[in-house]
Amino acid sequence: MSPLPKHEYDYDLLVIGGGSGGLGCARRAAQYGAKVGIIERTPVLGGTCVNVGCVPKKVMWHAADVREKMRAAVHYCQTPESTKLPEVDWLKLKEKRDGYITRLNGIYERNVKNDKVDYLSGHASFIDRNTLEISQGVQSTHFHAQAQSDLSVAPKEGTRRLTAEKIVIAVGGRPVLPEIEGAELGIDSDGFFALEALPKRVAVVGAGYIAVELAGIFHAMGAETHLIVRQNQPLRTFDSIIRDTLTDHMEHIGIQIHKHSEVIKLSTSEKGPYNLAKPFPKTIETSRGEKIEVDCVLFAIGRKPLSDLVGCDKAGVGLDSKGNVIVDEYQKTNVDNIFAIGDVQGKALLTPVALAAGRRLSNRLYGGVKDDKISYENVATVVFSHPPCATVGLTEEEAHEKYGKESIKVYQSKFKAMYYSMMPEEEKEPTGMKLVCWGPDEKIVGIHMIGLGTDEIIQGFAVAVKMGALKKDFDDTIAIHPTSGEGQYSTLKFSFMFMFISSSLIFLSIFS
Repeated sequence: MSPLPKHEYDYDLLVIGGGSGGLGCARRAAQYGAKVGIIERTPVLGGTCVNVGCVPKKVMWHAADVREKMRAAVHYCQTPESTKLPEVDWLKLKEKRDGYITRLNGIYERNVKNDKVDYLSGHASFIDRNTLEISQGVQSTHFHAQAQSDLSVAPKEGTRRLTAEKIVIAVGGRPVLPEIEGAELGIDSDGFFALEALPKRVAVVGAGYIAVELAGIFHAMGAETHLIVRQNQPLRTFDSIIRDTLTDHMEHIGIQIHKHSEVIKLSTSEKGPYNLAKPFPKTIETSRGEKIEVDCVLFAIGRKPLSDLVGCDKAGVGLDSKGNVIVDEYQKTNVDNIFAIGDVQGKALLTPVALAAGRRLSNRLYGGVKDDKISYENVATVVFSHPPCATVGLTEEEAHEKYGKESIKVYQSKFKAMYYSMMPEEEKEPTGMKLVCWGPDEKIVGIHMIGLGTDEIIQGFAVAVKMGALKKDFDDTIAIHPTSGEGQYSTLKFSFMFMFISSSLIFLSIFS
């Protein structure tokens, strides 16, 4: 372990932002013996992921999944065919979900205290490269009460200054709203978690994974759902097997995808002031001349870093044209004692990435692991759509561009998981799997899946890709049968065949 410096400053390390990356960095540094403070401007720890992101979103995905399984129960002879699903008690679900998040907030506070990290509530901004001014933070009882991202700088009353040898910027990002007439009538992804009732008609605007996930939740819960995208399909950065399969299925189950369309105006006949937590009628006007009547409009058109809140210019920290903090491979900014991790630096906006980057930064600064750094290659990710999608490594298109089309070989398979064998064809979700292989040894450089269980299946395959697995390694592995996961081992071999009889999937394993 590296010797710690003498305390010429108030702290060895100050971390601005109490999200996953900031917490991982602060706690790891303190475990090495550094004097650490973490500053959070909102009333709770956990950041976007815990409070208005992946964690409460996954709760809602589970709720939607349970509802889909209730529909499926009739086909497994568990309920009479005439059974009607009960209405969703959205408000009670919200209260239970918020209670779970509150418990997590408490766990984070206890963990910080146990690791002897000073938890400072307030808004931090640079005075110079070693000095932060801390003023009153945003005061709201719920993180997601800032549905419209009211991020004005806090007043100067009660400010104090703290110094640190090293400072980490981990303030994350925020959703953006379009600059159109009536944009204030819509909510963003934060506002989704403030909704107190399920809208009967909803439009989700955007083509990324957040838009797809929330549209899927709304639809599964029973809302008439519109998805408005600027091009011909959502998830444009994902592999074609995911894009094409998911788009077709979303349309098949009744989600109305408005392609090559942009929202140009929102209006309502309701009198203000408006309570966006409750649905009320709105009219959407699009660039294609459509008028869509809905009760809720949710914009999921992108996010921007919160670098503007911390006064990076005062410390001389460089930003790119989008406001992302510019860092090197070791998370260091152009100012040698200031670092940035997580969404604020604009690369791989994923919670596990931020957490790993924060911990590795502290390993390097205080643990003596001089070359410890995160690799942004082969990071697995999941879209919690219906069905879920999972991916790691290069898409087929990216592999062609990087290695040349002639050196890439693709193996893919599409089928229906056995879970759907008792269901009519129109209610079956698709499963698709693709291996992208490079070179004469067929090194696997990309795996892409859509279908039941792929959100869990991808974990192990990500390890294989990270370790440089070859197609032969997959061929030599005896799979578990019958599972969807065996598709990556067996269905992609030329010596393995699927036979479909009627609408049920029957496995006939024919190994040479």
